[in-house]
Amino acid sequence: MGNLVVAVIGSLGYAASIGKKSTSTDITLYDFKRGEDTVTLIEPSRYPERLAPLFYACSMAKKAIVVIDELNAALGESLVMLQCTGINSGYFILRNYTPKEKIVSLIKGTPLENFQFVEDNSAFIREQLLAEARQQKTTNEAVTAGSVPVDHAFNVKGVGTVVLGVVMAGIIKKHDALRVLPGGKVAQLRSIQKHDDDFDAAHEGERVGLALKNVEVDDLDRGVVLTTDPSVKTSKVLKVQVSLVKYWNTPIKTGMVLHVGHWMQFLNSKVETVSDEGDWRKPTLTLTLEKELVYHLGDQAVLTYLEGGKLRVAGTMEINPAPES
Repeated sequence: MGNLVVAVIGSLGYAASIGKKSTSTDITLYDFKRGEDTVTLIEPSRYPERLAPLFYACSMAKKAIVVIDELNAALGESLVMLQCTGINSGYFILRNYTPKEKIVSLIKGTPLENFQFVEDNSAFIREQLLAEARQQKTTNEAVTAGSVPVDHAFNVKGVGTVVLGVVMAGIIKKHDALRVLPGGKVAQLRSIQKHDDDFDAAHEGERVGLALKNVEVDDLDRGVVLTTDPSVKTSKVLKVQVSLVKYWNTPIKTGMVLHVGHWMQFLNSKVETVSDEGDWRKPTLTLTLEKELVYHLGDQAVLTYLEGGKLRVAGTMEINPAPES
């Protein structure tokens, strides 16, 4: 079984021409499948007025479709977010006579140069995505630990607590005892569904619905991580090395309120200290977060500044806890 998660950016509702609509909040999901091969499309339905939905869509995805009707600030910000979340594969669809040369100049020297320019043909795109889903390799079965950040949680009559998410690392298996982070609760994994079919396991990159016991919906806000991986950590204070994007034009200063995006977490933080050793584009920051961040040591996160005007995506950072004093 192959599974592919794709962010669809630039034209709200475009994914409806490719897949069937499912869950819809500030992000909207669409699905389609053929045999055992499945594709999930994610649109940031509250973007550009809110930045978080764009981050969530890109964070979950391995690939992107960018529909371009015009050259504007939202397009530029979306391209920067794609780079910061590490998406280097996808499609550009040009409409309204948008010149290809303009886009080529925007993405020159970035990983987005790997994107293909394709015709606005939903049937062709659907076939391409299914072919790519078929080629996705499952995680090595020897891997015994996995993590799923929650993006939606609700009660289902006769089932109980159900969460939706994407397996971001490793493998999860039916009957696993899942740590609920942050916090100290443990949930039992009763069942796993992928696109309405039951499975005994789910691998990295797959979209899942999980039925849980020993935990309530109120314990499962978006961003909570369900994991069997003992190496997953939590911290409320971070000391991080930041790399600001080349379009960012002001230094980070003590006292600024920044948001840290990692997996399905988008957390408010305050800059406590800044040092840059002469290069303000590569500062070291100490951040105090509103609540604990869940991560692996060395994971990359996206740093954003919601008061940044036309560009709110500041850069990336490597996650490490601040040393104890």
